[in-house]
Amino acid sequence: MDAHGVLTNSDSSNETSKSLSRLIAEQIGSGQCKSRPDGQKLGDRFEGHVSDFLQDVLPRLAHVRPAKWAFPPTSTRKGEDFFEFEQYNHLKELNDLVRTSRRIRASLGNDYVIAPDVVVVLNPLSDKEINDKKFTVDNLSGLSSALRADTGARPFLHASISCKWTLRSDRAQNARSEALNLIRNRKGRAPHIAVVTAEPLPSRLASLALGTGDIDCVYHFALTELRFAAKSKGKEDTLELLETMIDGKRLKDIADLPLDLVV
Repeated sequence: MDAHGVLTNSDSSNETSKSLSRLIAEQIGSGQCKSRPDGQKLGDRFEGHVSDFLQDVLPRLAHVRPAKWAFPPTSTRKGEDFFEFEQYNHLKELNDLVRTSRRIRASLGNDYVIAPDVVVVLNPLSDKEINDKKFTVDNLSGLSSALRADTGARPFLHASISCKWTLRSDRAQNARSEALNLIRNRKGRAPHIAVVTAEPLPSRLASLALGTGDIDCVYHFALTELRFAAKSKGKEDTLELLETMIDGKRLKDIADLPLDLVV
């Protein structure tokens, strides 16, 4: 919160945004920071908290979805570690060609290079682990599966999560472009593609949440508190838009995210 009582996830020029974010903060009961972080630090902190949350909750669901989860830190080197995932390893050779040829770079660009904010990875299993309960795999079949480490499978990108502390039109478009690149450039099953945000304005949430075909779902860091805040404001159009996204399963609370990831 700044000296004028404006919270970091609100738009200082929009009264509805300011009031909704304030009501959310009051319900959460969070303390005020001694100093207001700048935009970049806010984004980094938000990504870290989302990653920590998933690392804490997903292992608790091991009885529902046994898996070797991994949460590698994302690289700032233009997404080069992205090529190590099973579905996108084929892009590594293409990226090497683009880097060594100006003509190819001019023709193809590098739109396929993605550096997600938070990734959830499934590590492949050894044949011993797969056959632990009952003999299932051998050396004659199932040799191309992304599950088997013994046949050369790489870590599988299970989920790509974009974290947006706030949403503006350009940020919404960036998230959509990233999602479409993940879908278009993959070989194999697409990962879960989600956005987590703290944006308080339903109209801005709708710019990303409504529609299908790219992002699985938008998750809000405090959806229960946002609904209460919208009801308290008494603006029917705002509340109706919010309920439309929720009823249409286009907007969920962050508590739903780890549960959806094990489906």
